[in-house]
Order: sequence, then C-alpha cells, then structure tokens
Amino acid sequence: MEQATFGGGCFWCTEAVFQNLNGVDKVVSGYTGGRIANPTYKEVCSGLTGHNEVIQVTFDPKVISYEELLEVFWKTHDPTTLNQQGNDVGTQYRSGIYFQNEEQQRLAEAYKQKLTAAGAFDRGITTEIVPLGAFYPAENYHQNYYNLNGSQPYCQFVVKSKVDKVKAVFGDKLKKTVA
Repeated sequence: MEQATFGGGCFWCTEAVFQNLNGVDKVVSGYTGGRIANPTYKEVCSGLTGHNEVIQVTFDPKVISYEELLEVFWKTHDPTTLNQQGNDVGTQYRSGIYFQNEEQQRLAEAYKQKLTAAGAFDRGITTEIVPLGAFYPAENYHQNYYNLNGSQPYCQFVVKSKVDKVKAVFGDKLKKTVA
C-alpha cells in the first residue's frame, strides 16, 4: 500500500470523491502545512495556523496508480482559485499536492505542466506541490463525513455534486458496490 495526500478545498468533499475509488483502502481527513502541532478544526478554520484541510489516501498501486489519483484530483476541484473552493474561502481551502517521495513530486509536477501546456483552464493553476510535512488526522466527526451526514444541506448542495461527477466521469474506477 502507498499513500497520497491532497488538498482540494473542504476535506468533506475531497474525502467523498476518493473513498469510492477501486484500489483505495482508506481515506483520512486531516491537516498539514501549518505552524502548530495537533491543530483543532476551530484553529484551522481561523486561518491563523497555516494548515490546509487535506485527505490522506491509502491505496493499492497495483489496482489504482498515483497518476490515476492525480487525474481524479485535477478533475474534481478548481485548481485556479487561490485559497478558495466555491464558497469556502481561506488558506485552509487551498489546492495542494503533498508528495511523499521524488516520484510523486515528478508525476504531480508533470501533470500540472501538461494541464498548463494544454490550456486546460482559463486561469493559471495555483496548486502548490510541496513535500508532505506533519499530517494530523482531523477530529473523528470529520471522518467519513458525507456517508454519515449525506442529508445535511452542505452535503446535498456541495459534496453530492462532486460525488455525482466522479460517478459520471470515473465510473470505470469505482468499487463495484458503488457503480
């Protein structure tokens, strides 16, 4: 098993996007990139700690490659809005890829360059690609959030559209129980 860490806005959305992919064993919502150890959700939401809401994906590279995870990452959020995803605004919602080795760094930077060269977006990509520092799991009530709270308004209006997009665009990559 390997791990990948992505920040694509609110971790509730990002977690829901990745957890139904075939080959993904586990997705943990958490924080990285900040100045204090073991931050709380309230501290991170203040925007003062420097942390980003991220997910850490444990996956089987024999089933789903890091490149495939990158494709899902790039296609399921807006990598051109600095410190913002939709109505979620602040440095804790920045787009980021937090690599764990040189190969992940190389692949992430190459994918970003490919998208830029192709003019895939109307604006420049703001996604940071930096080494993973300390990762702190979020509080338990943030884990598996969409599956446990799918009827909540935020989940219905924001998260569900991302999950539906993954089902439509990446149906061939979904676990059989989801497809």
